[in-house]
Amino acid sequence: MAKRNKPNKSIEQNSGETKGISKIKMFFYLFIIPFLFALLLLLVIAQIANINVFEKAKEITGFSEEQVLTEDKKTEVLEDRVVTLQAEIQQKEAQIEKVQTELQNSASEKEALLIEQERLLDEIAKLTRDQESAKRDYAEIVSTFEKMSAKTAAPVITKMSDAEALRILTSLKPDTVASIYEKMTPEDAAKYTELMSKQ
Repeated sequence: MAKRNKPNKSIEQNSGETKGISKIKMFFYLFIIPFLFALLLLLVIAQIANINVFEKAKEITGFSEEQVLTEDKKTEVLEDRVVTLQAEIQQKEAQIEKVQTELQNSASEKEALLIEQERLLDEIAKLTRDQESAKRDYAEIVSTFEKMSAKTAAPVITKMSDAEALRILTSLKPDTVASIYEKMTPEDAAKYTELMSKQ
């Protein structure tokens, strides 16, 4: 029985191979051979019509030998591109560094200006306080002259500078000024009256 099984297997294998071969033959007969024949026919017609098929193919695909670069040329182009990009990167880094330096300088200047502004504001506040204090002091002086007797005030005013005397006399009430003029010499009274009239 074992002997009979062996020949049956080889027959089955042969029939499978013949089926496989017949499929390949069918593919050649139906597709490959007609395709090759049609291609040959087209080439013959193109030759008769004086058409260069290869040039037409190059035009259609946009492919030319000049556009083909060898591996060395491709590498060279890529290396040039890399060098160009590295130079651009260095240039951009230099620009960034310059801008950062300008920003730091600007921040330092801004800080210095803020300190200067604060100092000036303090100085203005001090001057304002001094001015207010001077006004209070002057108001007190005027008030003191208002309270003083004319006999005491007249010699004090004549001993002052003309500007200070004039300033005090213009701040006093007219009645007080009149009583002080009465106690002055006529020359001094005339001098101060003339100065007050020029104001």
